[in-house]
Amino acid sequence: MTTTSTQASTKASTFAGFKNFLMRGDVVAVAVGLVVALAFSNLVAAFTTNIINPLVNRAQGRHPIALGVQLGSPGNVPTFLNFGAFVSAIVYFVVFMGVVYFVIVVPFKAIQARRGVTVFGDPTPAKTCPYCLADDIPVAASKCRFCASELPGAP
Repeated sequence: MTTTSTQASTKASTFAGFKNFLMRGDVVAVAVGLVVALAFSNLVAAFTTNIINPLVNRAQGRHPIALGVQLGSPGNVPTFLNFGAFVSAIVYFVVFMGVVYFVIVVPFKAIQARRGVTVFGDPTPAKTCPYCLADDIPVAASKCRFCASELPGAP
């Protein structure tokens, strides 16, 4: 086999491996989820900017800029602490995370459950080493994997 044919077969196997990696179900699900999340992010941003912000600003009533406190001269926007923008950001975050959970995580869990794979489940039980305080030692372990000390209560 010549060097050129060896390089060609190496490149072909590399691209085949990359293709297999990309076509795995998990990678495709993450890519689709990312695209949906980015698209929905714009929708939630428009909602908070055009619906929530005016409602929060109206709650202030007497202040023309927004809901907040003026630190400098009246009407000076750079010295205005805008609490309304913070409330809007909290609403944005809650709505966005709710949509990501119900549109991406719940269906992904259902698909993986049909495949027999548990995702986002409860963590495995663990115990803490009394010597080095490592807290992720398996319950059945008789020695600590970090400091190699004998664990009490081990069989």
